[in-house]
Amino acid sequence: MPNRKLGRAADQRKAILRNMTTAFVINGKVETTVARAKEISAITEKLISMAIKEKDNYTTKEVTVSAAKLDGKGKKVLTTKTSKSGNKYEVVDREVTKKNVQVDSPSRLAARKEIMYWLMKSHDAEGNVINPVNKVFDELAPKYAGRTGGYTRIVRIGTRRGDGSEMAILEFV
Repeated sequence: MPNRKLGRAADQRKAILRNMTTAFVINGKVETTVARAKEISAITEKLISMAIKEKDNYTTKEVTVSAAKLDGKGKKVLTTKTSKSGNKYEVVDREVTKKNVQVDSPSRLAARKEIMYWLMKSHDAEGNVINPVNKVFDELAPKYAGRTGGYTRIVRIGTRRGDGSEMAILEFV
């Protein structure tokens, strides 16, 4: 997707763009140089357009789920069993339930994989795992469904003190 070299080798450039795109999707705002902001903006616009196109392209299916029974303290409940040879051993007691799960169509799955290339799992301040791909499909795609592009805005904020590089804030519209 990107065309600008940004004064870096290809692997470094790709890593910077992937990290900054992930940070932008998670936080909704990022401060960087104008050239990087333009690249991140182009990447993010394409990802959101892809998600909008595939946002309702899934079905739901009921599946059987087996999980360990837990006691009041959150520990697994064990039951004692006897083998044919008379040996006693403990087995985790399990409960079987039905659960509705979302099944992506092949085109939505392909779009999800394409978006996964650019966005990496991250952690919030409390240490919880954040999947930015889910955020793109569940929050951003419905939010911008009526628009045909122009999901991001670049606001120039002047030059950086150290090297005089033109700085900008990239944010969602």
